[in-house]
Parts: sequence; structure tokens; C-alpha cells
Amino acid sequence: MAEQLRLMAVHAHPDDESSKGAATMARYVAEGVRVMVATCTGGERGSILNPKMDRPDVLENISAIRRAEMDRAREILGVEQSWLGFVDSGLPEGDPLPPLPEGCFGLQDPETAAIPLIKLIREFRPHVMTTYDENGGYPHPDHIMCHNVSVVAFEAAGDPERFPELGEPWQPLKLYYNSGWTRARMLALHEGMLAAGLESPYTEWLEKWSDRDDRGDKITTRVECGEYFETRDEALRAHATQVDPDGFWFKIPLDLQQKVWPTEDFELARSLVDSPVPESDLFAGIRESVEAR
Repeated sequence: MAEQLRLMAVHAHPDDESSKGAATMARYVAEGVRVMVATCTGGERGSILNPKMDRPDVLENISAIRRAEMDRAREILGVEQSWLGFVDSGLPEGDPLPPLPEGCFGLQDPETAAIPLIKLIREFRPHVMTTYDENGGYPHPDHIMCHNVSVVAFEAAGDPERFPELGEPWQPLKLYYNSGWTRARMLALHEGMLAAGLESPYTEWLEKWSDRDDRGDKITTRVECGEYFETRDEALRAHATQVDPDGFWFKIPLDLQQKVWPTEDFELARSLVDSPVPESDLFAGIRESVEAR
């Protein structure tokens, strides 16, 4: 019997898994891949971004509500999910920025904070991992720490001399960074909206775009997953405290997205297999050998 392919996506907060790479995960689940989401924090300090949920009773029970939202999103995407147990840092605001709260994820030592992720890697045994780039995708302290912890865990999980108490070593073969908004993607959707006679929500964003915000030239892998965009959006709406269903993220019609930019994009950061780029599959260089076993 062929070995089942396994993918692990490491994210900072509940809701991140539904806004970054969710359609890719849904596609792989449909193809029979086991997918595990590792969620670093409980999202306890996340702002309530949906006006309909901005109520005292929600704020008082935010931890339990966000866990329930994650459970619903997990069900929609068809993935497995594990909490790594860290406390949300919140997003510091102000000038100067205030210090991070004591004990939060963003203040952890990456070597120590990687321990629960290393344990999960050795238990789940993923062939491929995804996480954020060194800037966190955007400079949230939890996203940056998520990157740091993921890199440490990727490199340590297969080393029998490191943390032997955490289980049998397992070395993932590839590590990817989720590609966020590139100028090329935003411009394609913007022009698609205008061509369809619709108002683009990206006009102001494009006017303020800076080259330092763009990593489009680093993309190595484009995964066709347009038919799962609706699943992605349903999972994102499950995070009702974080996502306004009438808001910015849902302004582009699905059929236009599927026509103009039907992929989710990734940067290949580490590879222990021969996988020439560009790729169209996170399991390129792995799939044939694993499925032949």
C-alpha cells in the first residue's frame, strides 16, 4: 500500500490558516493528502474586526470563541489541527511601540519554543512544511516568531542528537514560505475588476505600493487551486470575530479570481530533494518516491 503524503502548515493564530494557503490545503485534502495545521497561539489578543461581533460578551469569552471558530474552519477545510500552546502577543501600536506583554509568544526563545513543534513533527511526520518568511509575511511579532520556530523545528526534527526525548527523529523534505500579496497578483485582480466594469478595492493600496513590500520575484511554486477558493472563503468566514463577511477580502467575485489568478503561491526555502523550479506542486520531487512505496 502506498504511503500517504503529509503536509504541515504552521501558523501564528487561528484564522491565519484560512487566509494563507487554505485553498491549497483543501485541494490536497481532496486528493487524499493528510494535512495538519499547527497553530502557535490561541489568538487571545486578536482585535475583533467584524462589527457584528464587537460586543462585550464576545470580548469576555474571546479565547473560547476563537477555539470554536478554529474548530469550524478545520472542519470546513478537512484538515487536522493542533495547538502549540503559546499566548498571543497582540499587535503593538503607537509611537513609540509599547513593550510586548510578559510571557507572550513573541518574547519566547525560538530554540525553546520550537519544542512542541518538533514533537508534533515527529508524531505527524510531514513530508512538506509551510510557514511565513523571515518578515512574518507582515511584521506581527507572532508571525516573525512563527517563522523562527518553524525553521528551528525543520532543522532539529530530523537530528537524533537533538531532543531525543521528543520521539523518533523525522526530517521533513521541503520547507515553503506562504507568498502574501505581490504587486503582480494585486494588479491582475485590480485590472480584472476594472475590465469587468467593477470598482477595484485595491486602487489606494496600489498607489501606495513600495518595492520593499514585494517578494514576487521569490515565488518558486504556484499551486492551481481555484476550484477551492469557495472552501477557503467559507473557512475564513468561520473566523467571525476576525473577518467581516461584508468586508474587503470578499469584494472580488470568485469567478474573476479563478480566471485572473487561480493559484496560491509559495517560496521554496529549504529542499532536501531534487525539485527544479518553477514548480506547480508542493510535493514535487517527493510524490513519486513516496507513492511508490
